[in-house]
Amino acid sequence: MATVKVAITLDSGTLERVDDLVAREVYPNRSRAIQAALEEKLSRMQRRRLASECAKLDPKAEQAMAEEGLGQELDSWPAY
Repeated sequence: MATVKVAITLDSGTLERVDDLVAREVYPNRSRAIQAALEEKLSRMQRRRLASECAKLDPKAEQAMAEEGLGQELDSWPAY
C-alpha cells in the first residue's frame, strides 16, 4: 500500500516515549512507532464498534432465527 507523508504535533512527553521505543529498537524509527500505534488504536475502535453493535442484538430473537432453519429437512437445503 502506498504511504503518504503527514505532519503531526505531539507533546514533548509523548515524543520522548516514542524516541525511547526507537532507542530500545522496539521500532526502527518514529514513523513506524507512530504508524503502529495508530493502526492499533483504529483496530481497537473497530472491535469496540463491533462489540457495541453485537450488544444491541436480542439474544432470544437471534436464537429463534437460528432455530428456524433447523426444523427443515436436510434434503431441502441447497447444494453446495
